[in-house]
Amino acid sequence: MTTGSQPLLEVSNLKKTYELRRMFGPTGMVKALDGVSFKLQQGKTLAIVGESGCGKSTLAKCLMLIESITAGDVSFEGKTLQDTPAKDWRKQVQMIFQDPYSSLNPRKKCIDIIGEPLAIAGLPADEVNERARQMMAKVGLRPEFESRYPHMFSGGQRQRIGIARALMLRPKLLICDEPVSALDVSIQAQVLNLLMDLQDEFNLSYLFISHDLSVVRHIADDILVMYLGQVMEYGPREKVFKEPKNPYTQALLTSHPDLNAMEHGKGDGPTAMIQGELPSPLNAPIGCPFQSRCPYVFDRCVKERPALYNIEGRLSACHLHAK
Repeated sequence: MTTGSQPLLEVSNLKKTYELRRMFGPTGMVKALDGVSFKLQQGKTLAIVGESGCGKSTLAKCLMLIESITAGDVSFEGKTLQDTPAKDWRKQVQMIFQDPYSSLNPRKKCIDIIGEPLAIAGLPADEVNERARQMMAKVGLRPEFESRYPHMFSGGQRQRIGIARALMLRPKLLICDEPVSALDVSIQAQVLNLLMDLQDEFNLSYLFISHDLSVVRHIADDILVMYLGQVMEYGPREKVFKEPKNPYTQALLTSHPDLNAMEHGKGDGPTAMIQGELPSPLNAPIGCPFQSRCPYVFDRCVKERPALYNIEGRLSACHLHAK
């Protein structure tokens, strides 16, 4: 929700629907994304958070052109996705994957993996290798690593290879899909600090997908909270963490253990949990998607989907704001 001039990335009312065909019975429809909108400025980080199944990874796949978009508009530096050739789009938008091992070709050496985007672009082999070595140095990979294969690296080192490969075409936007969730906590800090240093050096923008709120609090400028493919709350990190307005955001934050509070004896006992189960996307609620688990639910929540209300500098989808 960072304001400024023209945003680097603007997503408006993005929808992604999957049709499920069954051998017996009617065809089902799943709304993986149902009207998602946001803006991302150059050099900033927008974190996408929410429970598993909320649509975070589907959003990443749509923006990477891995999945087609059902409806909505996406623009990059004012140019729409529909009017931009795929090869040009992918030069500006790259992705860092959750599992660094499965995203790397086990039959290729480190230097070849990192230099592959330039090799595909048709650059001479000598230039590809030279630029790959330069990028290895920037992400903290030693020169003797260039002839090693992925299975010879640790998880943190493999993720550094993935980051280096994503940066070879000098993109302006990196989509980070749970980039540290598969790493040890100590290694997570190293990779996060590396991402922040690279952001400062290259003026990168990050779309940072994560379920770890402590990581999000460390790296994000703005936060977009999703539930069942819909935006529940969207605003600056400080405001969302300090005073969340949406009941789902409140529940999400209270369900996350605060290690600092526990260490200083300020914990309130067991961590609170969100009651109930996530509804099936095949049978999503008609009104508010969080109605079956919300402690403040009333009649209007069941009948009508809430609009996004502007409340004290952030957007929140809740009928309580209309009272």
